[in-house]
Amino acid sequence: MATALGLVLGAGVFLVWWSMWVPDARAPEVAVAWTDRLRDDLVQAGAQGVGPGGLVGTTVGVGLVVAVIGAGVTGSLAIGLCFGVIAARGPFALVRSRARARRSRMREVWPEAVDNLASGIRAGLSLPESLGQLGERGPEALREPFTAFARDYRSTGRFSDSLDALKGRLADPVADRIVEALRLTREVGGTDIGNLLRTLSHFLREDARTRGELEARQSWTVNAARLAIAAPWVVLLMLASQPQNAEAYDTALGTFVLAAGGAVTFLAYRLMARFGRLPQEQRVMR
Repeated sequence: MATALGLVLGAGVFLVWWSMWVPDARAPEVAVAWTDRLRDDLVQAGAQGVGPGGLVGTTVGVGLVVAVIGAGVTGSLAIGLCFGVIAARGPFALVRSRARARRSRMREVWPEAVDNLASGIRAGLSLPESLGQLGERGPEALREPFTAFARDYRSTGRFSDSLDALKGRLADPVADRIVEALRLTREVGGTDIGNLLRTLSHFLREDARTRGELEARQSWTVNAARLAIAAPWVVLLMLASQPQNAEAYDTALGTFVLAAGGAVTFLAYRLMARFGRLPQEQRVMR
């Protein structure tokens, strides 16, 4: 009787636990969202020809090469693997750093581009002409994608498809809002597009000013945190120049110390990145 009650109680607890988990319905969505964000970062970093798979392959290759070189130089496989894991982060960090720098530049030029677009519409230009003229008289950072839009529209005559291609080249939430507003105006008509663009220009200027002040204030804190995270591994590299030190890390205890240090470093970096991260506008109109 006690055994039967125990089995029933265990089955009940298992069913309650199972009911608290969503099946695998959201897993593909999370994967797709991650690849979409990574693809946007690649476009913003100027690596349009590289896909998420290529970046992952590059990461693995860099990690393996650095691990082999590190193990050969220090004579310790454990130390080589540590620096291989650290180096594998390099391609992702480079892409995101370049994408972040481009987003900062774009925040400065979007208000001017929106003003030019509103001026063209107010002067009586059609929507395709107003967008195309940004490739000639718009901000330098935006001329190439808008020149490509004008070329696409002249060759196909399909405004909606040319807008979709423009969104893909820019991979920017501000561009998404502008494109969808122009698409809606083109399809259903409307006279408020000028007011909408002027309001958007004012909002973008205020956002750029506020974000610039916040980034300037937090930059020294973020750089100090990164230096604090990197310092122990620089010390490890100097210690590994001595053969007896390198041999100590190939023992079970030494490997445990390296693994624990890596886990603490990763946790500290993630906490620093989360606490110091400014909110980023997401693309919701892909």
